[in-house]
Amino acid sequence: MLAREQKRTLIDQYGTHPNDTGSPEVQIALLSERIGHLTEHFKSHQKDHGSRRGLLMLVSKRRRLLDYLKTYDSDRYKNVVQKLGLRK
Repeated sequence: MLAREQKRTLIDQYGTHPNDTGSPEVQIALLSERIGHLTEHFKSHQKDHGSRRGLLMLVSKRRRLLDYLKTYDSDRYKNVVQKLGLRK
């Protein structure tokens, strides 16, 4: 789980307005942050398969949001991918 301050900074950085919590950009940024924390967790807890299932669900949810954004607004998609550094 992310701390309230971390969420607020991500929402301020990726949101379109101050109370924006539902736009795809914000959701993708929050999911990416949680995915990053879980990947660090697995470096020391390799056998935590329950959390690994949760990680896979988060990754698939982020993929669906990225696909949605790419379909409906490719400029916003490119911007988010570049800001988060998701593609190589």
